Amino acid sequence: MPNRLICLAVSTLLLLGACATPAPVAEKTVQGDYRYTEKYLSWLVDREMAENNITGISVALVDDQRVVWQKGFGYADLENKAPATPETIYRAGSIAKVFTAAATMQLAEQGKLNIDAPLAAALPDFAIKTRFPKAGPVTPRNIMTHHSGLPSNFLRGMFVRAPGRFESVVEGLHEEHLAFPPNYVFSYSNVGMALLGATVQQISGEAFDDYMQHHFFAPLGMNQSSFASRAVAKAYDSNKEIEVFSLRDMPAANLLTNVVDLSHFLQMQFADGNYQGKQILSSATTHEMVRVQNANFPLTFNSYVGLGWMLHGIEVPGGGTVASHGGSLPDSHSMMAILPEHKLGVVVLSNSATSAVSVSKIAAEGLRLMLEAKTGIRQEAKKVARSPERAPTTEELNMFNGHFDTLVGLAKVSTASGKIDVDAVGHHFQLVPHEDGLLSLKYKVFGLVPVHVGAFEDIRLSIANIDGKQIIVGRIGGESLMFGEKLKPTNIPDSFLQRIGQYEIIGKIDGPSPDHIVLKEDDGLLVGEVRFPEKPELLLRIGFQPISDNEAVTAGLGSGRGDTLRLINQDNEERLGFSGYQLRKKLN
Repeated sequence: MPNRLICLAVSTLLLLGACATPAPVAEKTVQGDYRYTEKYLSWLVDREMAENNITGISVALVDDQRVVWQKGFGYADLENKAPATPETIYRAGSIAKVFTAAATMQLAEQGKLNIDAPLAAALPDFAIKTRFPKAGPVTPRNIMTHHSGLPSNFLRGMFVRAPGRFESVVEGLHEEHLAFPPNYVFSYSNVGMALLGATVQQISGEAFDDYMQHHFFAPLGMNQSSFASRAVAKAYDSNKEIEVFSLRDMPAANLLTNVVDLSHFLQMQFADGNYQGKQILSSATTHEMVRVQNANFPLTFNSYVGLGWMLHGIEVPGGGTVASHGGSLPDSHSMMAILPEHKLGVVVLSNSATSAVSVSKIAAEGLRLMLEAKTGIRQEAKKVARSPERAPTTEELNMFNGHFDTLVGLAKVSTASGKIDVDAVGHHFQLVPHEDGLLSLKYKVFGLVPVHVGAFEDIRLSIANIDGKQIIVGRIGGESLMFGEKLKPTNIPDSFLQRIGQYEIIGKIDGPSPDHIVLKEDDGLLVGEVRFPEKPELLLRIGFQPISDNEAVTAGLGSGRGDTLRLINQDNEERLGFSGYQLRKKLN
């Protein structure tokens, strides 16, 4: 569930000192010579591992049908001093979604599935409630582009030690609502990919994991890859082994693989669907999957997507389209990225919770250097102009005062001090206006002293009024994306005000469980707060917009928004219902 701004924000809170070893100096090379690329990436990986306490990383570079370099760094098993190698198996997380999309397209090629027809035509058991009767249907295509309007997740049983079958979400969604109208806004959905996996099963007559083995892994020579319901790879947080949990939604994130095997998949992509004489996908499919699908949607902000592939998030100046997909689990991170026009690719897999930003940085630098080595195209990454800071205007103070839904949850912004102070994820920031009209972020050390921190340096924010909403647009270099939305105070029904208090989830959870769940009112906004014992420093907050006396939806646009909070009465007890869970109020 990878988003670059989220990773930047969270990783900044854990920032360590910079490595003093200088980068290797570029030497004059002949075209197709990747020795400097290898040398620089080795230096960069070592630096990232030292700065972020990363235990193990493996990297592979692919030039068309040739794997030009692959190497492991650090440890696959720290306790037993087993080194990471190119063959080390990692949890690749959401890279799985590219494979699930490929399987969907493979069936479409065979005439067994129409990706533009309603999903229910191929998966008859699929049904979900909607508040958007005039909107179009959920289809395989808009699921693959994360514009289906489906909820991001069905939380009950989602992240546990022993997950149930992923197709259980089909029934679980029957009492849920669409979060948004289809083809309206990018809203990353693990549930959607689980539904596609169930569709693959329904049409093929094979279990999803068997289908992937028979139709992708075996013909591609991906001998160490599998879709597995249980996590088997080790993971670390700051070089300490941590327990790994499994995501129920196997087609969305439960891919076990290594950089050797993923290199084969990239070779197939570069050969128009062919791998060593076997046609896995058609040429038309491989090109369609990396074609922009959402150019004319209402809230795109240049955050383009293909089918399964993301076409934003990584910039390689002069390289044309960059197609990528990361995998972000609480315990590990990964990145697979390609330049389709130049047939260049990078795979980076890690076993560490602290590697979120590093895997993207290594992949981006790898593609940039490979492009230069292969073509001679050399173009430095765009630098954000450092416009002088200035004091906020009266209009800005009024505009920013209030609650904002953001990529990192609900942010409370106060301008009472004459500055723009922000509280988010349990930390304090400051928005600083610049002469060019954009705003930068500063982290407030101990909540008092605002300072610039490296990961925030390239972020610039602005507000745009779109479709009657005040949208915060985030910019990193040349990339723009929707960062959040200003929320308006609402009339909170008495039925919700009477339910304000501390809650607990009914029933045992076989996985990470919050130890702090609160429903409260905050300046005219209904707010939920959650804190997990594994990350006690992070306070997750989200706003709710009541739509009736017994239902409210998570406010804002995008992933994790639009979900329904219900007031229910069961077993003579007043409860809250949310994403399959029931919660009861704690007794004082």
